[in-house]
Amino acid sequence: MAAKILVIEDEQAVREMLFYALNKADFEVREAANGEIALDILKKYNIDLILLDWMLPGRAGIEISKKLRSMPETKNIPIIMLTAKSEESDKIMGLDSGADDYVTKPFSPNELIARIKAILRRASPQTSTDIVSIGSITLNPSTHKVIDGDNELDLGPTEFKLLHFFMTHPDRVYSRSQLLDFVWGRNVYVEERTVDVHILRLRKSLKSDSSKHIQTVRGAGYRFSN
Repeated sequence: MAAKILVIEDEQAVREMLFYALNKADFEVREAANGEIALDILKKYNIDLILLDWMLPGRAGIEISKKLRSMPETKNIPIIMLTAKSEESDKIMGLDSGADDYVTKPFSPNELIARIKAILRRASPQTSTDIVSIGSITLNPSTHKVIDGDNELDLGPTEFKLLHFFMTHPDRVYSRSQLLDFVWGRNVYVEERTVDVHILRLRKSLKSDSSKHIQTVRGAGYRFSN
């Protein structure tokens, strides 16, 4: 079954280009020119991934991303932010709003499709269904649930897969490039800084005691320690 992509973009020429490229790549495409139309579509259809323009009329893409992450029915849908803003601070802001990836305009449709496929792969169910527990954290790949103490955590697909990788590979240091390979997938066009943003988001989601499991090893990378 074809994955369903929602394109939220106010420029008609860009929407048409994306519609053509995504259809050619065998995706099913829905379109929205603003956030309100997009929210209506999300109520009616099951969407697998969202392409979200930053600069939208009315509610900006950053605000829409935050809203989608706050809604139970949309919190786990992967989001790729599309924008002409190329400064590192803008990329961090976009990722911190809840986006899983950030693509700067103008972009190659082939590169964008490669990123979409990579994100859909890591958003798909984990190959291992074994429940993993370390300290107060229990992760269930089958139900996509994480319990930290008495609280169920609200993790996006990337943070979930990152935590799953850490918990199944404890007490070993992984560089940013290694984490990109193992969690994002090889041949994916993602900057190493993206790893830092998602780890920061994961630490914020965990209880203060649990966040200490994720250790920064200066000059080397990250380690998840028992």
